[in-house]
Amino acid sequence: MNPVGKPGKAGALMAVEVALQRLLEMAQAAPILEGERLSLAEALGRVLAEDLVSTLDLPPWPNSAMDGYALRLADWNGEPLTVSQRIFAGQAPEPLAAGTCARIFTGAPVPAGADCVEMQENAVVEDDQRVRFTEPMVSGQNIRPQGQETTVGEQVLSAGTRLGPIELGLAASLGCASLEVVRKVRVAVLSTGDELVEPGQALGPGQIYNSNRVLLCGWLQGLGCEVIDAGILPDDLPATRERLAQLSDVDLILSTGGVSVGEADFLGIALREDGELTLWKLAIKPGKPLTFGHYRGVPVIGLPGNPASTLVTFALLARPYLLRRQGVQSVAPLKFKVPAGFAWPKAGSRREYLRGRMENGRAIIYRNQSSGVLRSAAWAEGLVEVLEQQTLVEGDEVSFIPLSEVLR
Repeated sequence: MNPVGKPGKAGALMAVEVALQRLLEMAQAAPILEGERLSLAEALGRVLAEDLVSTLDLPPWPNSAMDGYALRLADWNGEPLTVSQRIFAGQAPEPLAAGTCARIFTGAPVPAGADCVEMQENAVVEDDQRVRFTEPMVSGQNIRPQGQETTVGEQVLSAGTRLGPIELGLAASLGCASLEVVRKVRVAVLSTGDELVEPGQALGPGQIYNSNRVLLCGWLQGLGCEVIDAGILPDDLPATRERLAQLSDVDLILSTGGVSVGEADFLGIALREDGELTLWKLAIKPGKPLTFGHYRGVPVIGLPGNPASTLVTFALLARPYLLRRQGVQSVAPLKFKVPAGFAWPKAGSRREYLRGRMENGRAIIYRNQSSGVLRSAAWAEGLVEVLEQQTLVEGDEVSFIPLSEVLR
């Protein structure tokens, strides 16, 4: 087993938890402080920059939770009541006349003097149009009280909240037309290697299409980032240094490939010689040669070049880092304990994240777990976590991280 230790030590691998903690600490130390005000229609997927505090009670007045009849319970002695008014949502009712009931509809304000709403299913309209109630009633039933959801001055959403459709709907219910959000993180995406060719071009000998750029650019946009496409770096150290120097105005340089210790891994060489290397070589599979450092003050995350390695390390390490830079505190994806639908007889020295899916209540895995096989992730519904030095038989418990948790 390879030892888990400090980055840079020969043969040492850093534990996943240690690497993540260090990344989050560095993100916390370099928050994106600038904000911008956006309309609700523009704010989907962005991060709230300031607390959202309610300026009104919600609901602003007691209202009916049912279609039915509003009455004062003390006025009802078992005899039918006369209907004195009809109240629709959006109307201002008159105070309830003594000894009467009001026909009321869902969401309509409850008239002053009424303390009960009975659903129409428990009411019978007599021939003389009076209403007879067939079930016992209690005070307050089927009435939503004023301020049931929120009251004036109450914090509804905290700064650092990611704004999805539900959060935007809540803001709209409070009358907000716009929100102050954290400005987009500016991320430069570059790929490394003479073997890479962009889709649509002809392949030469030994060349492959660059899938990582498309994968990462789409993912970053979903995280509310501004993406700068820095293209493909050739296998040339001066060209690498020149390209990195051109990216001084971004918040993060995100690369794929060229970050291990090989003599042709020029990005890693540039970081070691002209920048600062904070961590590299993780106890994770796929994705061991992940790098984090700085080049002339700009943070750099170097992801492995193999597509499955790129996916796993971005999901579990780069994504939390980017969210924390924007002020999001809850960055860990949900994971669930499920029974394994496969055997894992040989323990490994690194934590493994297998591309898998749920079938008949058990986690099964793709037949080919090679780090170069992106098809495994297209087939999968999540990542199955197998711990260091762990063996499994079918039915043993494993952790399952749905891809839906990290692809947003």
